[in-house]
Amino acid sequence: MTATATPDAIPGPPTRPLSARGFDLLIWGGLAILLIVSFAPAEIYKFPQLFTSDNMQVFAREFFSPFNPSSPDFLKADWRLYIGKMWETIQMALWGTSLAILLAIPLGLLGARNITPAWIQQPVRRVLDLVRSIPDLVVALIFITAVGLGPFAGVMALMFNTGGVLAKLFAEAVESIDKGPVEGVRATGAVKLQEIVWGVIPQVAPLWVGYALYRFESNSRSATVLGLIGAGGIGQVLIDSTNSFAYDQTGAIVLVIVVAVSMIDLLSQAIRTRLL
Repeated sequence: MTATATPDAIPGPPTRPLSARGFDLLIWGGLAILLIVSFAPAEIYKFPQLFTSDNMQVFAREFFSPFNPSSPDFLKADWRLYIGKMWETIQMALWGTSLAILLAIPLGLLGARNITPAWIQQPVRRVLDLVRSIPDLVVALIFITAVGLGPFAGVMALMFNTGGVLAKLFAEAVESIDKGPVEGVRATGAVKLQEIVWGVIPQVAPLWVGYALYRFESNSRSATVLGLIGAGGIGQVLIDSTNSFAYDQTGAIVLVIVVAVSMIDLLSQAIRTRLL
């Protein structure tokens, strides 16, 4: 008779050190305490009013009425005006994103620590931190002061903020590249610029395209907010309808925004599928 081999015991889950478990407890316990402490200051106790308030019920009834094609509010909505303003918003987002890409490419390369010396890379990164920390509305107000009301101020505000965000993302993409192709180009006697063009750009181009398309989608929504302060686009008519308590018009404008952003998202996915 042959002895039957007994299967090895199935190992249990690895035991984490006590210090690691204590650190996890400290982090999650601290987060729970912060949520409890901030419950009253953040007025979370008002959450039930979203469903019981009479004002909320009136708003919801008027706001969603244009979503029904058979509703009188749907028929009387000025769709031509809303679609025209939405198209203006999309054009703002397109130009703002395009100018931001032109700004982000050199800053992204200068901010990558694997191809730029620290005495250049660190100041560039700090400048990008400063650019990203300034809210879009503040930047838009600065440009409105400089050039007046209108879409151009919105385009400049989108370029400013998006340029900082894309430059950081571009730099991080460059820092994650494979060194092999760059060293291969360098071995041929290429100069630094040729190393970037032939060794770096081909590796990061797909990521850069994806980041740029995502920011264009985001800017299509951000441009709407900029219109609230007079920087062009559909945001101006949106705030006018809200201030006049014409919630049916507000609902129609939001419907146009939702449809436009959804179409932009579908177009962006199609472009990414073809290019990436």
